[in-house]
Amino acid sequence: MFQNEKDVFNVLFEAVSEGVIVVNNQQQIVAANASAGRMFGCDKQELLHKPLSVLIPQRYQASHGSHVEGFMKQKESRRMGHGRDLYGARKDGSDFPVEAGLNPMEIDGESYVMALVIDISVRKEQELQLQELNTQLEKKVDERTKELSAIVQTLKTANLQRDEEIKKRIEAQNKTKEALKKEKELNELKTKFLSLVSHEFKTPLSGILTSAMLLAKYKLTEQQERRDKHIKTISDKVRYLNNILNDFLSIEKLENGKVNYKFSTFKISKVVNEVVYNANMLLKEGQTINYPENIEDYSLYQDEKIIELALSNLLHNAIKYSPENTLVDVDIKQNESHTIFKIKDNGIGIPEKDQKQVFNRYFRAENALLTQGTGIGLNIVKTHLENLGGSISFKSEENKGTEFTFTIPNKATAQY
Repeated sequence: MFQNEKDVFNVLFEAVSEGVIVVNNQQQIVAANASAGRMFGCDKQELLHKPLSVLIPQRYQASHGSHVEGFMKQKESRRMGHGRDLYGARKDGSDFPVEAGLNPMEIDGESYVMALVIDISVRKEQELQLQELNTQLEKKVDERTKELSAIVQTLKTANLQRDEEIKKRIEAQNKTKEALKKEKELNELKTKFLSLVSHEFKTPLSGILTSAMLLAKYKLTEQQERRDKHIKTISDKVRYLNNILNDFLSIEKLENGKVNYKFSTFKISKVVNEVVYNANMLLKEGQTINYPENIEDYSLYQDEKIIELALSNLLHNAIKYSPENTLVDVDIKQNESHTIFKIKDNGIGIPEKDQKQVFNRYFRAENALLTQGTGIGLNIVKTHLENLGGSISFKSEENKGTEFTFTIPNKATAQY
């Protein structure tokens, strides 16, 4: 074959580093260069007249023949594989990756295919190494990402813990400030209380001592009126001191939970009559009490003494803090579940800035400091009423008067 062009083919075949293999229509090898022989592990002469399939690994031979036939019919140059990996088979049975370019040609009316084959083992090895490096890199990136995620989560947790710690510190600071504020207020109340007790005990005791000394001077029968006057003064002062001591005892019992309420059914009118009767002896010149109407049918199942205490305290305060020639109004209403008591005066009222502390123990409004009182009564009344499921509130305007309202259930529960 190629007798006239033998020298040309020899030069061409041996000049290129790629393996060159030419096959005919029967897929027999008709020519091969030395590079092809070295590539497939044999002498190039050993390839001549062999079927092309000897260069194809066994696992690919089944489909290879049809691919070659199809190519020879189309007669167009192209690369083999179309993205698939191609392999060649060496004489020793090993295979290796290749790239191949197919070129159809005709000589003397016969069709041939010339294949340019390149051994890409080194490139594939490099690709595998690169792929392995990429895999390792991805693994490291993934591990690093997980580490960073763990660090971020740790930082988030630390930040949350820090925020929680800051929150707790702020809360602790606020509690400390509040405690210091309460302690300051308590110290101020204690100071006021000591001053108040000193004054409240000293004044009546001085009156008792003075009256007792004067009594000794009035020995004649015609001086009985003067003796009676001083005896009444002593009696009133002693009663006043006794009430103060009772208030202190009530506070001690309330704080220690030693109060035992005694429930019974009683007419509200009975309590009102007793309270108003006693209050009439305290009225100033021209003062009157407006007795509540239509209460004869009202009854309560409660602690009668506590209702009497609450009503007495509010009515006495109304009289004490109101000027002469004024009206103190008592109003009582009852529905199916509760009884509402209202005591309204036209007295000095409570300054707005003092109103939030009215029920605090030992507190006295600024405009009431010159009037006798301990600042205990309202606190005791409020505590008792709340213990019995009731409540107390007020409306007041300075120099115009005050209205206290307390509400109590008609029927006590068995909590105490």
